[in-house]
Amino acid sequence: MYIGLDLGTSGLKALLIDEDQKVVAEAAAPLTVSRPAAGWSEQSPADWLAAASAAMDGLAAAASLGQVKGIGLSGQMHGATLLDASGDVLRPCMLWNDTRSYKQAAALDAAPLWREVSGNIVFPGFTAPKVMWVQQNEPAVFEKIAKVLLPKDYLRLWLTGEAVSEMSDAAGTSWLDTGKRDWSDALLASSDLSRDHMPSLVEGSEISGKLRKELADRWGLPDGVVVAGGGGDNAASAVGVGVVNAGEAFISLGTSGVLFAASDAYQPDPETAVHTFCHALPDTWHQMGVILAATDALNWYAGLVGSDAASLTGELGELRAPGRAMFLPYLGGERTPHNDAQIRGSFTGLEHATDRTAGAVAVLEGVTHAIRDSYDALASTGTKFERLIAVGGGSRSVYWLQAIATSLDMPVQVPVAGDFGGAFGAARLALMAATGAGAEVASIPEISKVVEPVKDLTQSFADAHGRYRETYQALRGLS
Repeated sequence: MYIGLDLGTSGLKALLIDEDQKVVAEAAAPLTVSRPAAGWSEQSPADWLAAASAAMDGLAAAASLGQVKGIGLSGQMHGATLLDASGDVLRPCMLWNDTRSYKQAAALDAAPLWREVSGNIVFPGFTAPKVMWVQQNEPAVFEKIAKVLLPKDYLRLWLTGEAVSEMSDAAGTSWLDTGKRDWSDALLASSDLSRDHMPSLVEGSEISGKLRKELADRWGLPDGVVVAGGGGDNAASAVGVGVVNAGEAFISLGTSGVLFAASDAYQPDPETAVHTFCHALPDTWHQMGVILAATDALNWYAGLVGSDAASLTGELGELRAPGRAMFLPYLGGERTPHNDAQIRGSFTGLEHATDRTAGAVAVLEGVTHAIRDSYDALASTGTKFERLIAVGGGSRSVYWLQAIATSLDMPVQVPVAGDFGGAFGAARLALMAATGAGAEVASIPEISKVVEPVKDLTQSFADAHGRYRETYQALRGLS
């Protein structure tokens, strides 16, 4: 059996699968985010360990773990977890959606070397500009930094005693030579850091260490359980849903929105604000468009009108042509394709007839238009879309999937009921690390339904997307 641990923003999930990749048990523990100032988003790494302990306790209570051979890790990317020489955490971790370092990101990105080597724009959410912010604003903390770890890799340190990362997550720091799959000494030196400050690197399907005996004894695991490299949350989700070959893609409607396409070649195009990262499997890469608020935008609106997301989407019925009300979902800035940490969301086109339901439709359409922006950006790099699979909590809304299928003018496939996300992908990577299996175990799950574009509305959505882009340009002039 194999365990996947997925360290998300709002919670940590533990999943147990058997040799046939059937889910045996699962457990979860919640997490909260601290926002002490505008643009800030932080968590205490101690809370991750407490959540992992609680989730593993729950898993051990639900099933015997005596046959477990491997553990895989998945987690939120880009977080700056700063440790001193004793391994103690120096400050709260700045998370992926923390945008305070936008000035530092712009300064780094202005030097051509960063895009040339990393293959990406230096976004404010990435790790390197956060550490630069610490250097400029908390110099006493910076001087004590002995190791910089990503969130899931701090879990690994606790589980194994080893400071190790893997390629997919490391690619989101801005310090990785993404083509060579190795740390860049030149980029690290530009941050007044060196390889000594970085964890060692493995592929996601390789062994990174073994579970510490005291933890194995606590949860009833055998000695010698291996811990796989794992993957950043989206790369691990791709392994979970079987998106590992060129032409395959998935859309994730979670807190953020992600359009992820696998690639068998390294083909960066930073100017599009498309993310070009290593995949969690050897010799593979992926391209990704990211919007910072997907279900996060819907949940925000639900709270605004005193409802919940499920109730709002359940009221919508059949897909309709986009109305006058339009929503731009930039509640905390935007990545693809705008790279704009300062832009903020807006409602436009409101009128007397705009009620709660019309507002909900506008929010879903706004996120859909943002996804179309990412689709266009990926397509401009030559990325092919032969299959598109939907995952994440927002994929439960047929209305939303119809809107996306219609906007992109391509079918959206929905897997059978089950969890094929980051925890499942992490468990698959654990299977690979423990057995030496390859990508063949990362099959696409059974598809329960295919949501087709509503052909009568494709032009209406295309026209609305044009208005959306015009509205963004006007809003940008005000930001």
